This record gives sequence, structure tokens and C-alpha cells, in this order.
Amino acid sequence: MKLRNWSLEDLESLVKYANNPNIAVNLTNGFPHPYTEEVGRGFIKMAMKGTPKNILAITVDNEAIGGIGLHLQDDISCKNAEIGYWLAEPFWGKGIMTKAIVKIVEYGFQNWDINRIYARPFGTNIGSQRALEKAGFTLEARFEQTLFKDGIYYDELVYAIRK
Repeated sequence: MKLRNWSLEDLESLVKYANNPNIAVNLTNGFPHPYTEEVGRGFIKMAMKGTPKNILAITVDNEAIGGIGLHLQDDISCKNAEIGYWLAEPFWGKGIMTKAIVKIVEYGFQNWDINRIYARPFGTNIGSQRALEKAGFTLEARFEQTLFKDGIYYDELVYAIRK
């Protein structure tokens, strides 16, 4: 497993793996289903901007099988970044996401003046919670029934790691 910059050559694998309702169900509405080539092309172009890059491809044998990124906050939260990620379903349960989280945390603390990286998984997303815990994140809070997606309320968890 490696992290690298996205490129337009990743479009086919991005759409192949991202177009999955089992992935979209655990993410914000900004990650649509169906996941089309048009959406994928727009995402890759956005991810290619900025230096250093804050959104990277998760790869196995140089094939993009997921994505991970740090979203820097501003104003009084300027020392924080929110981590977001997804992984292709055929690769779940193999420890890949935990390794990717560890790598992006190191990358984030090296490249930006932040002291906290946090994640907000759905309360129902046990795989994400376990990956964060194995990567050294601590559960800071649970907010009951705060997320609303597809007509259902979900608990929102907040995990964080500090520099």
C-alpha cells in the first residue's frame, strides 16, 4: 500500500471502486452514488491542485483503490485538520486503511502547522472506528442522532490524534 498524488490515469479505477453504495452510505453527500466519470474527473482535477497535495490516492500495485485527505480548518480551528477517506470494498479488512491513516497523519504533521487531526465517522461504521483506533486516534465525543442521510439519523463520533 502506498499513498501518491491522483492523476487522470486513475479515472477508470476511481469510478470502478467509488461507484458502490456500500461506500457512499458511510460518507457525506459530497461523495455521490452513483459515482460517474464526470464526478471522478472533477474530483481528480480538484485533488491535483495545491502544494503540498492534501488529497492522495491509496494504491496497491499502483492501482488507485481509495482516497485519503486532510482538510485544513481555519479561523480559531486553524491548528486542526479533518481527515477523510474511503477504500474499495474488495480491500476492506486487510489493514490497508489503518496503514494509510498512519501515513497521512505523519505527512500532515510534517507539512502543515497543525497539532490535531480529527475524524468524524458515523456511529454505524465500525470498520472506520477500528482503523482509527489502530492508527492511534482516541474517541473524544459521541453526538447522538446528529447526522442525517437518506432519511436516517446517525450518531456522529469524533476521533482525534495530536502531534
